[in-house]
Amino acid sequence: MPEKCIACGWCFNHCPKGGHRWENGQHILDRSQCIRCGRCAEQCYAGANSLIGKRMGVAEVIDEVRKDEPFYATSGGGMTISGGEPMVQFAFTRALLQEAKAYNLHRCLDTCGFALIKRYFELLPLVDLFLYDLKETDPVRHEEYTGVALRPILDTLRALDNAGAAISLRCPIIPGLNDRDEHLRAIASVANSLKHLVEINLMPYHPLGESKLKRLGKNSSPDGRTFADERAIATWMQMVQDATSVPVSRG
Repeated sequence: MPEKCIACGWCFNHCPKGGHRWENGQHILDRSQCIRCGRCAEQCYAGANSLIGKRMGVAEVIDEVRKDEPFYATSGGGMTISGGEPMVQFAFTRALLQEAKAYNLHRCLDTCGFALIKRYFELLPLVDLFLYDLKETDPVRHEEYTGVALRPILDTLRALDNAGAAISLRCPIIPGLNDRDEHLRAIASVANSLKHLVEINLMPYHPLGESKLKRLGKNSSPDGRTFADERAIATWMQMVQDATSVPVSRG
């Protein structure tokens, strides 16, 4: 967060690649030089530089998850593996699910569905609930917005459903992008084609990730989107619910 910088000079002097500099009264970070060593954050008193995240092994993650076991016992909760996309780190995800199953923890996998079907089938005995993204139901728009084809996403979704997997369909709704009536009705149509769907979870757009963009040195959303209108959200939910018997909830 450059605006927090007090120009103490620590990172300017200790970055091994010289990626930090003071220029025209501003703290500049050349991210192309960053090797993620964390030196710049070691003595950043103002909190302008911070290292977020750390490497952990399966046992360390499970130890952290198990600290909340008393809450899982009363709430019915458990461990959700999310991301990013957990299927990108398939071996780690599988090992983590195996360890969690050994401790009888409830296990959810949050996925965009874009991975080899055989990989999902390897995880099927280890996952209690798939939180499955469906971002767009129009094939052209899906590829435009996500960079990948829609068909493999739907093929995997239906293959998991045919195999008896419990699935929660998670659908981000972004005003002006995919809040079309035909998309909302298509969500219900997809839901109606499945046999083991637990719920449809509509997820209205919100701008709460803007601070993460700043930490990553990226600009805020250029279109100035803010929280979705409550009346619009109610309309979206009712439209989907009117077209399916699957429960519709708000995420």
